[in-house]
Amino acid sequence: MIKNLEPLSSVEAMKYLKESQTENPDLIGFVKKFVKEDVDSRAMKEKLNSLGLLKIKLEYIVKIIDLLPQNPLELNKIFTDVSLDENETKQILDTIKEFA
Repeated sequence: MIKNLEPLSSVEAMKYLKESQTENPDLIGFVKKFVKEDVDSRAMKEKLNSLGLLKIKLEYIVKIIDLLPQNPLELNKIFTDVSLDENETKQILDTIKEFA
């Protein structure tokens, strides 16, 4: 049953899978291949939200946490329908470096 429609990063999805009553080892194994569990996803999500950048939707924040882009080119691949200016890009990349 779906209780809430909210985008989750892979790290958050892994936590939910581990806490769920019906653990599926195949699903957990699959998600583990793509998860960087050493990232504090909740804190990073809050920090990116607190930047106050209007162009950043929650869907973008989740992708940023999943992919952890290291340069402006990688970051711009996430933002397909908007373009970030140099200052916005720098703020996001600085936040990623703080957590990664």
